[in-house]
Amino acid sequence: MDKSENRLKYKIEDKIGILGGTFDPPHKGHLKISQLAKKKFNLKKVIWAITKKNPFKTKSYFDLNKRIKLSRNLTKNQKYIKIDFFEKKINSNKTINLIKHFKDKNKKREIYFLLGADNLINFHKWNNWRKIPKFCKIAVFDRKSFKTKAKRSLAYKSLKNKGLIYINFKKINISSSKIRNFWYD
Repeated sequence: MDKSENRLKYKIEDKIGILGGTFDPPHKGHLKISQLAKKKFNLKKVIWAITKKNPFKTKSYFDLNKRIKLSRNLTKNQKYIKIDFFEKKINSNKTINLIKHFKDKNKKREIYFLLGADNLINFHKWNNWRKIPKFCKIAVFDRKSFKTKAKRSLAYKSLKNKGLIYINFKKINISSSKIRNFWYD
């Protein structure tokens, strides 16, 4: 292996970002968050951890395999983005367990959990939400019309000085539900 191949090899100590969600369907907003996080935090990888079901919704529109396929298609030119389903591997659908899974592989690894501002509003309902910043930094990306609610949320008030980073950026006014309503209903 020559030196250039060695530099491109993923190291277990490298900074990574984890963007979790149903990706029902995946869209350019997910891609923009990943691109900005990579640049802003000097991430080597952004992992899209696709979950089978959002615990706050009754069902997913697309089945898991379709969402994985759509995600891989959307990110095919973004070699730093990896798509995976971890719930069977870690025997859990809880974010805290996903983060611990990556942290356990190497305690020195710096992890950024990437989150849209809309998800911060109900973050306090997540399993062991107060413990998540012990294992990673939480990077919250602004979303149109969610900033005020997100910054008033219990999670923001509790975690803003404990590893939560709020990122203002040029927002993309898109959501999975808008895409489904436009294309599929």
